[in-house]
Amino acid sequence: MIFIILVCLEGLIFLQYFGDFLEDVSRWKTLVLLLSVEAVLTVTEWFTLFVKKDEVSKRFLYAIDSLAASALMFFSDGTYPIVVYMLVLTEFYIDSKHKNASIVVFCVFLPVYIMSNAVKFFLLTNGEIGILQILTRSFGGVFALFIHFIIVNVALAFYRQFLRLDRTTKELDESNRKLEKAYAMVAEVTALEERQRIAKEIHDTAGHSITTVIMQTEAAKLIIDQDAEEAKNKIVAANLQARHALEELRDSVHLLSGMTGNMTLKMLLEHIIQESMDGTGVKIRSQIEDLMVSDEKYRFLSNALKEGISNGLRHGKATAFWFELKEEDGEIFFLLSDNGAGFNGEA
Repeated sequence: MIFIILVCLEGLIFLQYFGDFLEDVSRWKTLVLLLSVEAVLTVTEWFTLFVKKDEVSKRFLYAIDSLAASALMFFSDGTYPIVVYMLVLTEFYIDSKHKNASIVVFCVFLPVYIMSNAVKFFLLTNGEIGILQILTRSFGGVFALFIHFIIVNVALAFYRQFLRLDRTTKELDESNRKLEKAYAMVAEVTALEERQRIAKEIHDTAGHSITTVIMQTEAAKLIIDQDAEEAKNKIVAANLQARHALEELRDSVHLLSGMTGNMTLKMLLEHIIQESMDGTGVKIRSQIEDLMVSDEKYRFLSNALKEGISNGLRHGKATAFWFELKEEDGEIFFLLSDNGAGFNGEA
């Protein structure tokens, strides 16, 4: 866009001077000089805008641009030369990475512009114009260059800030995508670990319970003729153990299928107690606080109660239990006692 506007302005300056040339063909040398200046400006602008260069080459081309733009003021009295001058400065402002460089260039180009005007007016008046008159005639152009400097650099500051925000937004989007990908991987690993944990839990709890059921029923079968009451106790204990094993398998299946229970810890423990009483006929009294615990503690406490009742029935021959769960000073207290035979500590 800058290059197209520049070529159009050069064409207008040429047409403006060409009208004067038709009135006085003796000025053909000046016409050739104008064409040469415009050709130099066009070529340097082409290289500046469209050819990759190092910093030294850029500065050299900018210097030629400024001299050519200043030279155009000798061929036109209109606003075209000052607009060309602004285009050259705009190009440098855009290319500058820091505002300090733009300020330095503006402070350098401004005296060049004033000096070009001074030389032009000095030649036109044969040295009869003073410094005050030169400054007065240059005031309009200087003011225009100053306003141009403010507008362009403010616009560039907003545009560069927009680019930084856009780049930051894209980086954040990329980070979010990476985080989502990492989260998906973590979720997959967590799911795998959970499946492995559940598989181990099935092996350690339900598998153990089923093995115990088999052993109890086998033992009951062997002694049923000699001691029917003992065989009955073993069958009752095996029945309870089988119920617990079934419940553990259900819990594991629910976890594997993604189902989550909606029972509180108190509801779950009361359910275990009621099921144990229904299956065995034992009496279990309880006092349970409704505690909020983690999933691990939820499973641990429920499994501890199941195993405790099962052991009390199987090994202690208990007929009544007392269970208490409460929280004191941030600690959970779990108490399960029964009226069973106990054990000989010395043995």
